[in-house]
Amino acid sequence: MNTMHELRQFLQKHGAFIYTGDRAGDLELFEMELRQLYEWNMIDIQTLGQGLLILRRELSQLDAKSD
Repeated sequence: MNTMHELRQFLQKHGAFIYTGDRAGDLELFEMELRQLYEWNMIDIQTLGQGLLILRRELSQLDAKSD
């Protein structure tokens, strides 16, 4: 998993279909879903870290666009 598209596909495989129309809100929901999958032992710490890294990168790009 290296891109936001791959992360979205990964979460969809686990039943999480997220689209609210608000990009920042979507990213927050993605993070919640990832953490929940980790808490339920459905993903390992490396997958969680990889997903969080992608989300942080997307959020920084979103913040840069709004400046």
